[in-house]
Amino acid sequence: MAHCPLAWLLSVSILLLVISVQNSQARLRDKNGEKSAVFLSPEFVLEPGSVVNRYYHNIDFPRGHIAIKNFNAEVVDEAGNPVPLYETYLHHWIVVRYYQRKGVEMSKDNTDVDFNNSDIITAGNNGLCNRSLPQHWGLGSETRKTATHVPDPFGIEVGNQAEIPDGYEEIWFLNVHAIDTRGTEDWLGCTECRCDLYNATTDDNGRPLRPDYVGGMTCCHHDKQCRLREGFEGAKRSLYLRYTVKWVDWDNSIVPVNIYVLDVTDKWKRSGETTGLSGKHDCQIEYDIKACSTGMAKDGCTDTKRVSLSLPTGGDVIYGVAHQHTGGIGSILYGEDGRVICTSIPTYGEGKETGNEAGYIVGMSTCYPQPGSVKISDGETLILESNYSSTQTHTGVMGLFYILVAAPSPKPSPDIHAPFEVHEKRAIPNFVWLVALFGMAIAIAVYIQRNRRGNGYQSV
Repeated sequence: MAHCPLAWLLSVSILLLVISVQNSQARLRDKNGEKSAVFLSPEFVLEPGSVVNRYYHNIDFPRGHIAIKNFNAEVVDEAGNPVPLYETYLHHWIVVRYYQRKGVEMSKDNTDVDFNNSDIITAGNNGLCNRSLPQHWGLGSETRKTATHVPDPFGIEVGNQAEIPDGYEEIWFLNVHAIDTRGTEDWLGCTECRCDLYNATTDDNGRPLRPDYVGGMTCCHHDKQCRLREGFEGAKRSLYLRYTVKWVDWDNSIVPVNIYVLDVTDKWKRSGETTGLSGKHDCQIEYDIKACSTGMAKDGCTDTKRVSLSLPTGGDVIYGVAHQHTGGIGSILYGEDGRVICTSIPTYGEGKETGNEAGYIVGMSTCYPQPGSVKISDGETLILESNYSSTQTHTGVMGLFYILVAAPSPKPSPDIHAPFEVHEKRAIPNFVWLVALFGMAIAIAVYIQRNRRGNGYQSV
């Protein structure tokens, strides 16, 4: 058995190398730690020209004390195929966190949500329009090509038991507002909810519309029907909102962020600045664009709407994105001194394929400033600007802006989650060292074998 020392050394070296590499990979997975899950909303059924505007309570969602890193969604059919916008226009989807009293059963499928019910407490976001815009996430036609990831070391904290009222549990609901535009007489008018195309004279509670209300969500509420081309027929079909959530387990190395949803229609004024207005926010959510005068140059037909707003608590801006409808040409968020905090520009589709539908906004550009480079002071007055082309009239447009703000950090923590690529670079020197160790083991084994042969041993 003279060969045993060499074979043993080689086997041990290989085993050590495999175990070390496996452990290194396990550490990489642990340090990155990101989990992902794909869910489907309850089924909703649409036929040509019809509208769905549903609130789905207690939707599937990751549980526990976690940090959300990404959330995106799209409309799919029964086979899981993405549905193009020119067939089903996704007006918007929003996801809202709330607390529900334990033991209380609620319908999972409603056309409205009642937060005046004592069994429900909305958790909402950090402002500013919490009553009308309480969502954590929300997009529309731009869903497929708009980045929503939260960079390391930041995260949206949810599931913290210390924040959940006694006797309640954390729940999520989803609102989907979609319009089937197959065979419609005017697809743009249908997506902009023009009242005449829906033959709408009352709101969803049966109250008469204002005489000057010509279009908006009030005219395309659940089960309304947009006018079709004469003779057009099309089948009903079952659709779903497919949403993907990515998260990590919460730990002290994660920096929590505040979610602010700003609205250019907000009528807020700082208390005491004007008569009759308090410091409360009054967000109208939508507004109309009037067509410019026929004598104006086409390039000069831009409708610009601005509003002054103030965040109660500032910090480092780590993400920003706008939400606009067709006709939008971009939004800008300015600081008090006129500096640009974030500019978000729409991308319009140019073809027929899903995600590139001509005439539709299929994405919004996002801002990811280097942490610490873009700051908002506590109480600083911001200016939100929303720009639309006014070469034609648009109804029910939106000018929302989402920003994620983290409290300033004096210096990075050594335990902070770094991007996965950084972990890969740190792992390379260990791998090289292991290969070198393996080579040394072989060299030692060969040296021992030669010495044994010189002393009269023979290998078998």
